[in-house]
Amino acid sequence: MATANGSNGTELLDIATRVAGWADVGEQVEVFVAEELETEVRAYQGAVESFTSARSQGIGVRVVADRRQGYAYAGTLDSSALSETLQEARDNAAFAEPDEFNGVAEPDGVAPVDFDLFDPSLNDFSTDDKVALAVELERATLAADERISGIESAEYVDTRFESAVATSTGIASASRETGCYLTTYAMAEADGETQTGFGYSIGRGPAVLDVDFAASQAAERATRLLGAVKPPTSKLTVVLDPWVTAQLLGIIGGTLSGDAVQRGRSFFADRIGEQVAVTDFCLLDDATNIEAFTASVVDGEGLATRPTSLIDSGVLQGFLHNSYTARRGATSSTGSAVRAGFKGAPGVGSQALALRAGTRTPEELIAAIDDGLLVQGVAGLHSGVNPVSGDFSTGAEGLRIRDGALAEPVREITIASTLQRILLDITEIGNDLQWLPMSAVGVSLVISDVMMSGA
Repeated sequence: MATANGSNGTELLDIATRVAGWADVGEQVEVFVAEELETEVRAYQGAVESFTSARSQGIGVRVVADRRQGYAYAGTLDSSALSETLQEARDNAAFAEPDEFNGVAEPDGVAPVDFDLFDPSLNDFSTDDKVALAVELERATLAADERISGIESAEYVDTRFESAVATSTGIASASRETGCYLTTYAMAEADGETQTGFGYSIGRGPAVLDVDFAASQAAERATRLLGAVKPPTSKLTVVLDPWVTAQLLGIIGGTLSGDAVQRGRSFFADRIGEQVAVTDFCLLDDATNIEAFTASVVDGEGLATRPTSLIDSGVLQGFLHNSYTARRGATSSTGSAVRAGFKGAPGVGSQALALRAGTRTPEELIAAIDDGLLVQGVAGLHSGVNPVSGDFSTGAEGLRIRDGALAEPVREITIASTLQRILLDITEIGNDLQWLPMSAVGVSLVISDVMMSGA
């Protein structure tokens, strides 16, 4: 059995391999074990408003016998709970409907990429230091602009996560990672009007967190919407802020999963090899990119993550698969099993979507537009997209673009198109790739012929 990330001999891996070794003849067993420690500090008026530190651990066991699958979990790693959880999964499998594609993952020979997502400095970062960062973030946000009248929240959050996966089919992998971030929500006020804006800074360890960046970002987002009006309806070119683009890519990534395709929930079904986007559009899911906040050495089934080309030069290349959807689709897993934790069996989805960057800055993109809209934020994006038809409609706010410059702020608008048209109406991709606290990269994206519904 091969292990990932130098975790051989860890306690979690020992537990996982031990329970997987209890599999009966003719039975497949997958064991997922995880432990997480999370700290959250919220500052208010120069003091700590709330402080939370929570540790969670648990085990999830999947059993497949006679093509019937059962799952069970326990929120403890006590030795007495291990065999009980396995037995409960067996009992659940006995009552399940058979499915010829059920089965746990098997080793596929792909070696995990050797990189470390664990920053040990987080272990030495004291509670006082965490509190000081949150308090400083609040102070810096209030000082960023004279129009900032208050702070909705100023938070420091960190997490240390370790997990292990072992199967009776020969998989044994373990990984660990750290993450921390600052986030602040500012309120700007002028002439009786209030607008809000957020800012953030993320990293593997506290040394890279930038208080001033998060504070100034929140202040800018809030203040530049002051005086926003509801514009008349028109069709125009839009520039998506990187934060909005990342959300859009996440939705597109969801329609590119093997599960969505096989369930008839994707407009990409049966289109492999077709031109589905402009030729500059190259979409890759690559959890091995250490720059991605969602990077991972192994997927939710213990297989090595790997780069997977989804759309290359506008042409659809394929879909994301875990072991189940791969069997059902007569193909191979792309190392794209995802799981929310030990309480559920793995699904399938994107992990770190990235676009190939363009050559021009956001300022240059805006300078080339005579009549347009910079979309700073959207509301109800997920509920406003139909993954089958591709219909796209969402509330938005931002700034008009006139003669190559940012103009008046606008609110209470809806932007609408279809995902199919958006992919074909992209005119430029910015050079400002930035990894955000989500499973897709952010970048400025220029899209033509988008309907803006206003007054």
